Amino acid sequence: MTGQERRSAVSLAMIFALRMLGLFLVLPVFSLEARKYPGGDDAAMIGLAMGIYGLTQGLLQIPFGVASDRFGRKRVMVIGLVIFAAGSAMAALAPTLAWLVSGRALQGAGAISAAVTALLADQTRDVVRTKAMALVGASIGLMFAISLVLSPMLNALVGLNGLFAMTGTLAVAGIAVVLWWVPPEPRQHAASVQLGLSQGLVAVLRHPALLRMNFGVFILHAVQLSMWVALPTMLVQAGLLKDHHWWVYLPAVLGSFFIMGGMFPLEKRGYLRAVFLSAVALIGLVQLGLLWLSTAAPTIGQLAFILFLFFCGFNVLEASQPSMVSRLAPASARGTAMGVYNSLQSLGFFTGGLAGGWLAKNAGPQGLFMACAAAMLVWLLVAWPMTAPPRH
Repeated sequence: MTGQERRSAVSLAMIFALRMLGLFLVLPVFSLEARKYPGGDDAAMIGLAMGIYGLTQGLLQIPFGVASDRFGRKRVMVIGLVIFAAGSAMAALAPTLAWLVSGRALQGAGAISAAVTALLADQTRDVVRTKAMALVGASIGLMFAISLVLSPMLNALVGLNGLFAMTGTLAVAGIAVVLWWVPPEPRQHAASVQLGLSQGLVAVLRHPALLRMNFGVFILHAVQLSMWVALPTMLVQAGLLKDHHWWVYLPAVLGSFFIMGGMFPLEKRGYLRAVFLSAVALIGLVQLGLLWLSTAAPTIGQLAFILFLFFCGFNVLEASQPSMVSRLAPASARGTAMGVYNSLQSLGFFTGGLAGGWLAKNAGPQGLFMACAAAMLVWLLVAWPMTAPPRH
């Protein structure tokens, strides 16, 4: 990478990290702490409060992506972070569970992921873009692992209200990064006006290779959230206290980063398609492994190893998919393409939470993991005709 590419990748990864750390800090304790609010005896409302963030994210990623094509990436990012901070403040001050639901919905309305990844694509060459996207993905994975360690301790000190206040503060810090650290964006967004915003969206939605990517990211995040409905219980059954689950998560995440590093020389040699399909197949095998373990008495070591394998496949896909989307999309509609991609990602989270809960309740963990394995098989079949986009 050049100096400017490194600066762009690090600064934009920092924006993702600040935003996602705030979100992840809340999740491990949310379902327990939300019960203390007036109306907290309604389990459906608690589930809505958790999931509505993903729903509003999914609905607004495309409008934010289109707006970033027309009005500029950094301007849209600042507006989105302001909305996210306002939602965090609303959640921090919420007197009832209904207000908390509204705050979470407003948080999700700050849907800047498409603008951030589109700007990263604008500021990096094709030959290093997967590496830049991997840095962003690694920052998200690291924030997830750190939040598992910090969340219980911070919740004991400041409570759920304080965690939401910290989330808003981190969003404000993200605005500072956008304004003073992220390099200036290229002056190319006027081209999207000439293309026509509706034409750009139609072109993205009719692109077969982009449709494969969008289908894949939906399945990936639906499976990720679904499996986490049952996984914590399996760790507890294996003898690991819930406050110590990070002992498994953190080494698995960090260890997978070293495996992900091996993807870049393989990509340079033209093996990106093979690496991509292998990662999809690996996550499918992980679901079969969890299915087998759920029928017996799994050990902590077995669960730790299978989680390591999951994160190896997951991080490879998290780095390669947005890189390929940015290379497949027309430059004038790159924000629109990333908006559609991130919408399907958010809707995958939302669907995975709902479907995972329903399957765990009605079919047990075996039915849950069998459904996840079937979903990964369908994705593998859909992705099989893919060809790696050329690098320029």
